[in-house]
Amino acid sequence: MYHRVIHKTDYIYQEAVSLCHNIVRLTPRSTNKQFCKSSVIKIVPEPDVLIEYEDFFGNKLVYFTIEKEHKKLSVHVTSEIEKLLPANERPPQNNPVTWEETCLLTAASANGLTDVKQFIASTPMTEADDAIEAYAKESFPQGRPLYEGCKNLMNRIFADFKFQAGFTTISTPLSVVMKERKGVCQDFAHLAIACLRSLGLPTRYISGYIETIPPPGVEKLVGVDASHAWFAVYIPNSGWVEFDPTNNLIPDNQHIAIGWGRDYADITPLKGVIMSSGKHELRVSVDVRRVR
Repeated sequence: MYHRVIHKTDYIYQEAVSLCHNIVRLTPRSTNKQFCKSSVIKIVPEPDVLIEYEDFFGNKLVYFTIEKEHKKLSVHVTSEIEKLLPANERPPQNNPVTWEETCLLTAASANGLTDVKQFIASTPMTEADDAIEAYAKESFPQGRPLYEGCKNLMNRIFADFKFQAGFTTISTPLSVVMKERKGVCQDFAHLAIACLRSLGLPTRYISGYIETIPPPGVEKLVGVDASHAWFAVYIPNSGWVEFDPTNNLIPDNQHIAIGWGRDYADITPLKGVIMSSGKHELRVSVDVRRVR
């Protein structure tokens, strides 16, 4: 199965910008579940400096600067991804390892899981208060298999919280999301991560896309697919297992990962600094389409 993703970001400035520095994280990773065949970035105006590299987590980045006046910045990324079937993967739903056993294993000092342990500590975006800790414990009674507990937590977030675009921003505290029971995919991923890390479980934030499929007989609209976020938990003998609490799904062929980190701040799609005194308008369009 192949997908083409076209992600368009346009900034329209009220006043001319004389200088900007930007970092783009919009190149999908190649993993055991997907292969990024190509990813082409088009930037207008043409950058004066452009450098490609990988960050600490292995995500692909593009850093660029524009050193001439401009009133519009366009960053358009077109990627082609092949979805893969992981070889010799043990079904995680049959994994009996408990959440307590996972905590003990990942807390041990000499087990070679350094890359896993870095996803246990909370961050400002994933800090759990008493209400979040209590919510987490409901899904993890003593002796429960980790996969079963994570799936139950995903089910509960989907049932208990309402998706409401515009209710939160990326700076809205999780305590507000928890109290109001509203938010968007980034909030629900952060909430799940806060719950799991409060128990000492390694959990990472995944940024990417989800393909939307229209009802039979209805033509798919262009640009209505959205950037998406979900989470993954490390389960011994199964590796990193993904969960999508916004849609109550175990990610499969419709999910395309750009990359991951401890939270949204580690995998922000596009961020930068500009020299300008005016306001700006942001337009974002994402289209995910199966090409064969």
